[in-house]
Amino acid sequence: MSKYAPLWEAIGKHTEESFVLTYAEIESILGFPIDHSFLNFKKELPAYGYEVGKISMKAQTVVFRRCV
Repeated sequence: MSKYAPLWEAIGKHTEESFVLTYAEIESILGFPIDHSFLNFKKELPAYGYEVGKISMKAQTVVFRRCV
């Protein structure tokens, strides 16, 4: 099981076509700060129905969108 599984499971419960989570919200779900390893693990997300749309380092947000 990936260290990001709690995040993927939380995202999988969404029903919107797309939504935004802040880094703080993601870290709250995970219980630890996110780092660049997030980019390596995001390939697990489509199994939960979503993909990473855009990561904004400046705004500290991540856009998630439903897989087609």
